[in-house]
Amino acid sequence: MYNKINISPQKQKLLIYIILTIVTLAVFLQVNQYDFVFDDIIYVTENSHIKSGITLEGLGWAFSTAYADLWHPLVWLSFMFDYQLYGLNPGGYHFTNLVLHILSTLLLFWFFNRMTGMIWRSAFVAAIFALHPLHVESVAWIAERKDVLSAFFWMLTLCIYVYYTEKPVIKRYLLVLFSFVLALMSKPMVITLPLIMILLDYWPLKRFGSKNIESNLTEIVSGKGPLWPLWEKIPFLILSISLVVITLYTPNNSNNPDITQFPLSSRLANAPVSFVTYLEKTFWPHDMAVFYPFSDQLFILQVFGATLLIIVISAAVIIMARRLPYLFVGWLWYAITIAPVLGIIQISLTTPYSMADRYHYLPSIGIAVMLAWGIPSLIKNKNVHIKILFPVTIAFFTILSVFAWQQCHYWKNGTTLFSQALRVTKINPVMHNNLGLTLFNEGKTDEAIYHYNEAIRIKTNYVDAYYNRGIANFQLVRYQLAIEDFNQAIRLNHSFAKAYNNRGAAYFNLGQNSRAVEDFNEAISLKADYADAYNNRALVCFIQGNHELACHDAKKACASGNCRTLKVAKFKGFCR
Repeated sequence: MYNKINISPQKQKLLIYIILTIVTLAVFLQVNQYDFVFDDIIYVTENSHIKSGITLEGLGWAFSTAYADLWHPLVWLSFMFDYQLYGLNPGGYHFTNLVLHILSTLLLFWFFNRMTGMIWRSAFVAAIFALHPLHVESVAWIAERKDVLSAFFWMLTLCIYVYYTEKPVIKRYLLVLFSFVLALMSKPMVITLPLIMILLDYWPLKRFGSKNIESNLTEIVSGKGPLWPLWEKIPFLILSISLVVITLYTPNNSNNPDITQFPLSSRLANAPVSFVTYLEKTFWPHDMAVFYPFSDQLFILQVFGATLLIIVISAAVIIMARRLPYLFVGWLWYAITIAPVLGIIQISLTTPYSMADRYHYLPSIGIAVMLAWGIPSLIKNKNVHIKILFPVTIAFFTILSVFAWQQCHYWKNGTTLFSQALRVTKINPVMHNNLGLTLFNEGKTDEAIYHYNEAIRIKTNYVDAYYNRGIANFQLVRYQLAIEDFNQAIRLNHSFAKAYNNRGAAYFNLGQNSRAVEDFNEAISLKADYADAYNNRALVCFIQGNHELACHDAKKACASGNCRTLKVAKFKGFCR
């Protein structure tokens, strides 16, 4: 972009690597001081497989499980590795995410520069990827390790692919395929990568053969015809389709009443609106939240307007494809990569969302390409590039960095994160429930109950909110109110073992031991290794004088990881 800068190309590239690294660190390094939040509990802090570190059993689990609704074994392995290094210190996990984000940024710059020879335009693309505020979620959220890990292997795959296209030999091809497999094992969203490689074959790699008919015939006979770039993607497409089948086959908990399957018509309406909203937030990153609730009552004009805009832009870039191929490739990069996450296929049924900031992570590269090559093409005067475009670009990235730095602040802990989400979204029971749970853990029980009440007011069948409010009432020694909340949770979900156990504890505190034992029995029948329920039943049995059954339960609890009651019983001489 800036050919008159009096620095050799090699030094320019080195300077860009250094600047990208330093600025990204300056913006994101603060996250190393932040806590575990939201789904980090599921992924790390309460995941016994992760807390066992790297073991043979853990390796087998990582490759066989669809825990947390997705098959992504490398994510689990990376968390196990982090646990070996950092234990449960969240700063270490945050640092790993940040390192992967920086490496992806540098690889992105490398392969675009390698393909095009355009140093500063490639740097522009990498900088948007590194510093856009919408990407804070992917970096600052430990549970989104799948984003930064899959992006790293996405970039690595494309780097090796560019290397392969320079000399198409089988060894390089197999390296590309292997790297792609690693990407697939990090997050299903990378299934679109083969299509992106085909786009890059069109521009800037220009691999679709010669215009000379005789040359094309020779290439076809030799197995390197004009359509060879399509044929060589077949193994990649087969792998992508296989992962789609695995992802869709993953069963959901059909017994959970919090599951909401929106009609296909609502999901089809949401798709174009979300598509355009991502575009809007690309240029004006505002009102960002960790959770955007799904709305099945969109205005018809909103849906029609978004659809029309998509059609008009798509038609324009197709018409200009020969003259301005970078606009065509950039737009299709964005459209193809974001299509699987527009909610037409509803993956999350318990927390249905209309969109998510993290889904902007890879698609944003397409828009960045359109800007990086499109804006300079409008300005032919090279002096303008240096005197105006360059300082404007610096100012743009300064503003972007400040916004991203500010967005990082919201990820400090659950209170700031969920409070921000409630400020910028409407009708969001999930965030009320999560904020309530965070406030409860901070000892602010009355404030927590207020947010549970709000969650239940908005969503009257919200099982988790009833259960959490029951725990809060139990904490305040309001045992009868707690029982009523647990009754509601059990009515809505007959298989809710924790609700039975805690209702039993409330009955015990009211002196209703028989009803307490009934609930502990039910909790254990639903969850055979439920240590807390065994401990609670053991305690009642000790009080009733049934030491034999009490010792049996205490030992079962200890075998499941909670030896509290057994230690007391041994100390008092009830159990050997």
